[in-house]
Amino acid sequence: MNREELESLLRDKIPTLPKKARKVAEYLLSNMREVAFYSIGEVAEKLNVSKAQLVRVARILGFQGYADLKTALQMAILEQIDPVTMLARAKERGEGLLPNILDTEHANIDNTWRMLDREKINEFVELVKKAKNIYCMGWGISSLVAETFYMRFRVMGLAGHLIKRGSLAILEQVRGIKEGDMVIVCELPSYVVEVTEAITKCAAQKATIVTITDTAAAPVCSVATLQFYASALSPTFGSSIIGPLFLAHILTSILSVELGEAAKRALEDQVQFLHDERIFHPVFGLRY
Repeated sequence: MNREELESLLRDKIPTLPKKARKVAEYLLSNMREVAFYSIGEVAEKLNVSKAQLVRVARILGFQGYADLKTALQMAILEQIDPVTMLARAKERGEGLLPNILDTEHANIDNTWRMLDREKINEFVELVKKAKNIYCMGWGISSLVAETFYMRFRVMGLAGHLIKRGSLAILEQVRGIKEGDMVIVCELPSYVVEVTEAITKCAAQKATIVTITDTAAAPVCSVATLQFYASALSPTFGSSIIGPLFLAHILTSILSVELGEAAKRALEDQVQFLHDERIFHPVFGLRY
């Protein structure tokens, strides 16, 4: 059963279910990725229902038990990051692929916007202001989001540092991170063991941890001081970074305003740099 079939099954069953079972099915439909990672006990606790109730709902949906339902959820989620499956579906869409990409990315931005919390944004700004060093961490496509944060911090005159795969393993790069430092980690599927281990090490070293992920079930969230979520669905490839980049743009833009004169001075230096004709063509009267 693929994701679309599972979603269709849940939507069809929801109107026919009694109140408690409907509550469970609606949660499954809205939180498929989280439920795929959570234990039956964690789901029961979140919904304030019994494990037996979850088993009953699974059977109503046509599964032998909750374990089979969870397996179906996991397979549906894995399908979203399997590039071969996604390519096959893209071919099936044919001419419909382009509008599907447009619709998906619009939805990523809209969903990311809806998940934003002003209090969390304010907390982010205060944490940045207090941080001695700000480390931006990412692996693979997530490193592009981390690099966006790093670039913006440097432009604002902050002590930003970038951690990604390179000549040193990520675990080696985090050894010097300590109390008073802040780590912003972007982690999109597939979740990387080394990133989880590195961020856990940073937390043990008493650094402040800010996570940028697509779901609360991402392993890095377990040690987070502050969590932000971005929608990263894609009709092709594994994850889109449009939503996460939109989130990075919002957080750093608000930060630049809140930093006031300090950011203004740093940005004035940036303006002077952009007028350096040893590096850039003149802004007016371009010469080639």
